Amino acid sequence: MSIVKELIAFLRARKKIWLWPLFIMMALLGALIVLAKGSAVAPFIYTLF
Repeated sequence: MSIVKELIAFLRARKKIWLWPLFIMMALLGALIVLAKGSAVAPFIYTLF
């Protein structure tokens, strides 16, 4: 969790607020791929890409 804390501190110190949506979307997309890897929903998710 220290990496997340450092990232938050970096974004606040450098005023890079515009990067938040990018990191949030990357995290959601990564979680979607990891969670759907072994499930029955996987063929439907892979057709989106």
